[in-house]
Amino acid sequence: MSLVLGIDTGGTYTDGVILEPGSQIIKTKAKALTTREDLTVGIRSCIKALRFEDLKSIKMVALSTTLATNAIVEGRGSEVGLILIGHEPVKSLPVQHYTVLEGGHDIKGKPLANLDLKAARESISGFRGKVGALAVSGYLSIRNPEHELIIRDLVQEILEVPVVCAHQLTTSLGFHERSVTAVLNAKLIPIIADLIESVKLVLAEMGIQAPLMLVKGDGSLMSETMAREKPIETILSGPAASIIGATFITAVEEALVLDMGGTTTDIAILQEGIPRVNKEGAMVGGWLTRVQAAEINTYGLGGDSYLQVTKDKRLIIGPQRVWPLSVVASSYPYLVSELQEHAENERDLLFAQSTDCFMLLKQTVAEELTSTEEEIIRLLKTPHSLFYLAKKLGKDPNLINPERLVNLGVLARVSVTPTDILHANGSYIEWNQEASRLGIKILAKRLGKSDQDFLEFAMECIIKNLCLAIIQSVINFEGKTLWLKESSDAMYFIDKVLNPKVNDSLEMNVKIKFPIIAIGAPVEAYLPQVAERLHTELIIPQHAEIANAIGAATGKVVEKVKLLIKPGAEGGFILHAPWERKGFIYLQDASDYGLDQAQKQAIFAAEKAGAADYQLIVNCNDIYTTAGTSWKHDIYVETRIEVIAIGRPKWEDNGVKDKFFVL
Repeated sequence: MSLVLGIDTGGTYTDGVILEPGSQIIKTKAKALTTREDLTVGIRSCIKALRFEDLKSIKMVALSTTLATNAIVEGRGSEVGLILIGHEPVKSLPVQHYTVLEGGHDIKGKPLANLDLKAARESISGFRGKVGALAVSGYLSIRNPEHELIIRDLVQEILEVPVVCAHQLTTSLGFHERSVTAVLNAKLIPIIADLIESVKLVLAEMGIQAPLMLVKGDGSLMSETMAREKPIETILSGPAASIIGATFITAVEEALVLDMGGTTTDIAILQEGIPRVNKEGAMVGGWLTRVQAAEINTYGLGGDSYLQVTKDKRLIIGPQRVWPLSVVASSYPYLVSELQEHAENERDLLFAQSTDCFMLLKQTVAEELTSTEEEIIRLLKTPHSLFYLAKKLGKDPNLINPERLVNLGVLARVSVTPTDILHANGSYIEWNQEASRLGIKILAKRLGKSDQDFLEFAMECIIKNLCLAIIQSVINFEGKTLWLKESSDAMYFIDKVLNPKVNDSLEMNVKIKFPIIAIGAPVEAYLPQVAERLHTELIIPQHAEIANAIGAATGKVVEKVKLLIKPGAEGGFILHAPWERKGFIYLQDASDYGLDQAQKQAIFAAEKAGAADYQLIVNCNDIYTTAGTSWKHDIYVETRIEVIAIGRPKWEDNGVKDKFFVL
């Protein structure tokens, strides 16, 4: 009997399941806290909690994660430098350090200008000590990757940092989106590498000798080698796995799937049992990427979302994820005393809340730190409040800004979250209830409310935000570009729906026509009221709390290769591939060569991703446009070649016939 171990490492919990693929029986399941300061601790605890003795029968380990998505939403990751070739930035980019070099190509793949190698060397050297990775994005590099490859080689020669080329991540047009994708991929390299190493270390400790696969954003699987090279592919990995898991445990064909985790709430709509794939690319944390992923709407609202009271007395929930006071104070109860000391002396802070504490995740980074940052790290051998740090440093709290250390993943912020709301109102009391109540008292005082009034107000805000997220997702699914929060007119009507008042002249209701499948640990606290307000059915299935781990365990390997053939400027035809630009005199020769190379590359990618017994789906379409009346024939535009390799992971026993869902 061959078994699969499915693991999902989320922002708050690490979930595990052992599943037998032939019978589709779940043998055992477990949850443990994700320990971001040392991921091995949470992974080890989860596998041990499975209480399964025959670990040698595990033939594959499949891993899904929200770490990449959360890092982008929260703005964390490696400090990255960006080298743009042939064009200035089109819009803002998720990077502080960048340079622009002459070069790039036109739509035919011809150079717009020659590369200045001397200037390139100087620019690359200028990144030394400032960044932990570099991204390279050339104008129309998908038509000719030559300049990106030259700069990549120079970076490898001059700097000892990872380097990422935009053309290797996507074949889609869009200079800005490709640049964003390359930067985010570079930022995620250390995060996903750390996760992989943590999982492998624990597997080795426990004698589990099985290949490790990771879930991509479209729900398919890839090998750890590919995940290290293209960690951007794991954005929306956790949500995609959750959707697959939800379809596995409910068999519902038409539904809205809502997955509420620690950092985000992710929403997708199923039709005929599958979600759509977003062909434009996944949108995460406000950044449009060119990563092919399931059409999932992600909102920075989860059980561990940061609760802040602003200077103008507004309550903001998320999108930043922090550690709940209740969770950290359960291990370090002295934090209650530290917060109590300052609870009576409320003051305005520029960069933080009076409830904020910090804990150390790692001590070393590639980036240079200030003397104050180094001193903060030294003081945080155990977690402490912001005021404790200020006192020890002899500085005003407003002159201490640990935000950069948080973004670099060196520190974690600890503060009030929806999890603390549930602890304070008694709905959930797993951790330190006293710490949650103290945090609520501090925020309630700042808002001028009683503790009970604040709790009711915060719960109402969370429920309304979830309702708004669902309505927005349905609007997006229908193809509309209306962003509710950006339209005062739209929000007028939404307010009538979600905040009805007795003396209102206009009464409005909304009905969601899909049932809601709710998965994730916190959903039982919020979703019944959400479904009631949206007048729809709520399904919280068995195993809902580990649906993402189930989805990871039931994935397939899917790899796609796309090529394009266009007419040459001086006659003939040009083949544009992710790895080369090649000219041909005859279209048939270009097509034959392209098909042959695409199939070889698809096979190579599938095997690298860990597939066995794969099948190839080949599509080759010649595109013509209708000519004017004075021309007798249609005009050739281009040829699009796509080869899709679909296979099962290599570990499976021969002859196993399964019904697992594949996007």
